[in-house]
Parts: sequence; structure tokens; C-alpha cells
Amino acid sequence: MVSITINGNQYSVPADYSILKAAEENGINIPTLCYEEGLTITGSCRMCVVEVKGVRKLLASCATPVTEGMEVQTESERVISARRDILRLLIANHDLRCLTCERNGDCRLQDYCYRYKVEDTPYKGDKKHYPIDTDNHFFIRDYSKCIKCGKCVSICAEVNGAHVYDFMERGFDTKVTSAFDDTLQETTCTACGMCVNVCPVGALVEKSVLWEGRPWEVKKVTTTCSYCGVGCQLKLKVKDDRIIGVTADKSGSNLGHLCAKGQFGWEYVHSQDRLTDPLIKRNGVFEKASWEEALTYVAHRLQGILQERGGQAFAGLSSAKCTNEENYLFQKFMRTVLHTNNVDHCARL
Repeated sequence: MVSITINGNQYSVPADYSILKAAEENGINIPTLCYEEGLTITGSCRMCVVEVKGVRKLLASCATPVTEGMEVQTESERVISARRDILRLLIANHDLRCLTCERNGDCRLQDYCYRYKVEDTPYKGDKKHYPIDTDNHFFIRDYSKCIKCGKCVSICAEVNGAHVYDFMERGFDTKVTSAFDDTLQETTCTACGMCVNVCPVGALVEKSVLWEGRPWEVKKVTTTCSYCGVGCQLKLKVKDDRIIGVTADKSGSNLGHLCAKGQFGWEYVHSQDRLTDPLIKRNGVFEKASWEEALTYVAHRLQGILQERGGQAFAGLSSAKCTNEENYLFQKFMRTVLHTNNVDHCARL
């Protein structure tokens, strides 16, 4: 542990902490755009700069380790002035159609402009205007709103391993995009949506939420993905009792990371073709039945077949949508109750 002073108050923190982490754990908020817990620290956005006594320049708090006796100011006049200039530079080449942006009210850049009273920019000049890429089935890419924080680049390479994004060109022409600026269908993209979840602005947005509701109208409901037995946690975006999207839940064992199914494969929930009651076929036609009636019917049929033909008449195929415990019980049921070893699992198909 080391002793440091932040904004005049003394704290004891682990020696391997950064200034940013030390501040966060003690309830002190430092603005960040490029920082994301668990990803490589780039310190590129400079929004998290702080003033350290005895150091001439401002330091990026996300990339600066704490040291014994360090004295830090997170909101000094010099720090605030630097952050304001950074924001003015960012909005100088940013699409400011905030009124109809899907991230209006849930945009880090917007929040910080409000926090530091930045309404306009003195940096006038050319602006980049890119067409919105809508070719992807699940989300749009609006490069005119990209602030080049690099989060999508890092998470795609370090967590997913697909290496779809990178920085192209230099200086004013810098752009975060795929190799050769190809559409995502022509890349190694797995449509996991991790890039969408870490984007701090409206550059990457799910198509499902477009014009469906403002962020403050949406309720986030924590649940478990139903696609496989891993049990990833996620948060459903719900408006008027309908799911309109999914966002990350970093408190789960999956640390907020999802695959394409968990992120985008939820539309079946509202399908009109979903069964809502058990069905029993009578005279060649399926009819609704109660659960008690349906389970009793299945139990009697299984008993009859077992007595008449023996266990070898049965075969069981289990589902990856079940938990490991449920799959264990299923094979146990097949082997000990129905006396058959003809049991398999759909993950092998």
C-alpha cells in the first residue's frame, strides 16, 4: 500500500493502482473516453489528465501509477482548461446532430461538454463527412461521430480476437475502420457486438434501437442469456414491455462480453409463432393442454414403451440451451430410469 493525496484528502491505496483507479475507488470521478477496464491502456484521449505536484506536464491518470507521497489535483484550473480544449478539438470535427442521435442522453462526449460548459469550438475548418455504413445486419457505423478513442480496436483484438478494426491514414484523415475499408461482411467480424457496447458516442449503434426510444425511456433488466449453458449475464433494453436491444452487464462471469446470439439473437421473444401452452395431438390435431395433463401423458407413454419394448427403444438428445446441471440430470434420467445409453447432446452435431 502507498499513501497518496487527491484533492487535499489522503488515501491509502495498493501500490499497483493507477491514479484513475485510486480515484475511482475513493468516489472521485475522472472523465475518460479511451479507457476501458480490462483493455490495454493507451492514454490517447487525454481527457483523464490530472495535475501532480512537482511534475511539469499534466499526466494521463489512466496510465500513471501511484507513488508514495504523490499529491494529485483532478479538477484544478489547469486541468479543467486542458479538458475544455480537448473537448473543443473533438467537436470541431464531430457530427453534432445530437437532437436525433440515438445516444443523446447516453453519450460520454455530450456529458463532458455539459460538465465543462463547452458549447462551441474556436477551431473552424474542414470537416470529414462519411456516409453511414448500414450494410451490417445488426448495427450501423457512423464514422462522422467517431472520436477515435480506439476502444473498438482494442476489444475486437484483445477479447474477441477477430482484429477487424484498426486506424487507417494519419492526421486529419485518420479513420477507425476495417482492413481496406471493407464492409464487415467481408472481414473476420463475428457480429458479437462488443464494439457497440464499448463505444462512448453514437458511432456504433444497434439497428434495433433506432427510433425505438430515447435512453432515458429505456429500462435495463438484468437476465441470463438462454442460448447455451455458459450462463452469460446481460441487460435487456426494454421499452413499453418490449425488448429493443441488449447491453453489457459487467458484473457477470462473462465480464459483459457476449457472442452474436446473446447480443442480437433475442427477436424470437416477441415471435407470434412461439408456443405458449403444451400441446397434445388428438385425432391427428394438436390441442392445448395443461402442464399437469401433458406431463402425465408423457410419463404414461414412456412407461408403456419401456414395459413393451425395453430401454433400447429410447434415444435422448439434450440441448445446449440447458444448464450443465440440467444436462447431467437428463443423461441420468435416460440411463437410470429409461435404462438406455442412447443419449447425446446437440453440441456434437
